[in-house]
Amino acid sequence: MSVEKGRRDFIGLAFGGVAAVGAGIALVGVKKTWDPLPSVRAAGFTTVDLSPMKDGEIRQVEWRKKPIFIIKKSADMKASPKRDIEVGGGKYIVVIGLCTHLGCIPSYKAAEREFVCACHGGRFDANGLNTYGPPPSPLTIPPFKIDGTKLVLGEEGEEYKKLQQKA
Repeated sequence: MSVEKGRRDFIGLAFGGVAAVGAGIALVGVKKTWDPLPSVRAAGFTTVDLSPMKDGEIRQVEWRKKPIFIIKKSADMKASPKRDIEVGGGKYIVVIGLCTHLGCIPSYKAAEREFVCACHGGRFDANGLNTYGPPPSPLTIPPFKIDGTKLVLGEEGEEYKKLQQKA
């Protein structure tokens, strides 16, 4: 009788061990499917070198499939302490280029120094503040971090947090 009981205990322990190892491997596989791929993680950040930009120049980049407008302010452009970003001695405006009314992409008119949305005639000044038409709020400032003369979109740095406190 003790031989049968010993054999039964061994089979039970062996089965339990195999089940535990299988469950562990399954959990590792599940965790790997939940983690974003490195390419997806890297797509969340866009780095823009601001040093070659001239005063009054606008640059459009893409971040998370959204247009981002970056304007290097010239001395005669209106200051906006709640929206200006200082990088390397220059002042910049960085906004997501989607109208806050219906999400259309406004165009920048350099002569008038304003963004104009063709959908319903909404207008934003060069600081991204809504000045006319149906847009209910200013153009959104994306999360950013300043790294020397580079702007890293998608990461909340100290400068971004300060702007959020001022707004």
